[in-house]
Amino acid sequence: MERYLIVGLGNPGQKYEKTRHNIGFMTVDALAKEYNLTFASKQSNAKVTSGTISGKSVVLVKPQTFMNASGQSVRGIADFYKIAPENIIVIYDDIDIDLGILRIRARGGSGGHNGMKSIIQQLGNNQNFPRIRFGVGRPPGKMEPAAYVLRPFSPNEESLVIETIERAIKAIKAWLTDGIDTAMNLHNGTAEDVAERQRRLAESDSHQNSEE
Repeated sequence: MERYLIVGLGNPGQKYEKTRHNIGFMTVDALAKEYNLTFASKQSNAKVTSGTISGKSVVLVKPQTFMNASGQSVRGIADFYKIAPENIIVIYDDIDIDLGILRIRARGGSGGHNGMKSIIQQLGNNQNFPRIRFGVGRPPGKMEPAAYVLRPFSPNEESLVIETIERAIKAIKAWLTDGIDTAMNLHNGTAEDVAERQRRLAESDSHQNSEE
């Protein structure tokens, strides 16, 4: 059966658990919990779990190499299961996007993200794999980005983080069932963007049905 690799990026260790840089870990943790999957195994220096989501065989991965070497784990697991780059999706933080916004793409560069740099390099400088950029907002004032991403989300941000994780999971499911283009069309942007697209789609369907 064809397999899909779902990779959440982050740093190992309790002190990093709830930080902005670990939103990839947080997303795959929430996805695993929904399907009663546990990260009980370790492979290629990553925590892994496998199962079936949306009718597809999946491997969920949390590299334990620290962010800058994430590609080592991704390449090792992709090689082991013979998973092509187009069947790998990576979820990671992006400080150039406001919190609450998802940017889903079929391919692209690293955007300066060290975890993505590592993955691209380890996949043979291949950028042709899907990714979900999870906005975490810009650093306040003159704070260095490297320090900012290692800060936890504030209590005021927690509800938006949870809601955006839920949308990221819906995007992953859409990718699995209908492909990356559908995931992009349905789930890019804010919750309000998604709701507006769904409203327009419902209106279009209603109009077509009335004509028939």
